[in-house]
Amino acid sequence: MIDHLDGAVIPTGFDVPVEPLRRAAHYTGEQGCIAEARSFAALFLDQLRTEWCARIDERVDGAVLLVVSELITNADRHSNGPYILELVGTDAAVTVSVYDSSSALPRIFPRNPERIGRHGLEIVHALAEQVSVERVPVGKRVRAVLPLTDAPQG
Repeated sequence: MIDHLDGAVIPTGFDVPVEPLRRAAHYTGEQGCIAEARSFAALFLDQLRTEWCARIDERVDGAVLLVVSELITNADRHSNGPYILELVGTDAAVTVSVYDSSSALPRIFPRNPERIGRHGLEIVHALAEQVSVERVPVGKRVRAVLPLTDAPQG
């Protein structure tokens, strides 16, 4: 950004692009890692509020933690190795990505309220604005983007 004062151009120092807040954590699948991932995400959201002055609706705060829980649980159950949780945030959205060592792509099952379990991706799709899955050289990445405000889409 450049301010003009009496015809003089004064650089303000704010014209440098601001990078999103980015944090990652590595998990080995040991007991308690899902709770650790939720705590990591909660600290990330606090840091996003502080450093980006992000306004995060209470419902969205819970949604981010639930998406982290579901994606980490899926990685824990369906991969044979460590996995990585990556969080990227701005004042507008949080992207939750989980990398794991399995190349098998997850399946979304048809809605069935009588089915016990296997609702994880259904929940993630209901909470996120975007969900994508892609194979990466070491396995796959599941990515969910959640807007930070609970404003109606449209």
